[in-house]
Amino acid sequence: MPSNDLPVPCQKRSTSYIVTLTSSELEALSQMTRSGKAAAYKLTHARILLKADINQDNGGWTDSQISEALDISQSTIELVRKRFVEEGVDYTPKHGS
Repeated sequence: MPSNDLPVPCQKRSTSYIVTLTSSELEALSQMTRSGKAAAYKLTHARILLKADINQDNGGWTDSQISEALDISQSTIELVRKRFVEEGVDYTPKHGS
């Protein structure tokens, strides 16, 4: 998918782990990715969560769209979704930690 194309909203999700970020989580993850000052895996997890967030105008990206855009396996994306949904805010990668 070209980088300038936005993913189309999906009507049916193949995952049972739906990411819904609060405004504070969205800001913290966005700031982390902008600064780039965190461990590589935390930056990757932050990017996954930002793209998966269903509060976007497009309803969030599918795992296959995220996988293609970030060159990450779909199993990693599903694990990040699962941990975030099950562990909530405590799982969210924290800036500088």
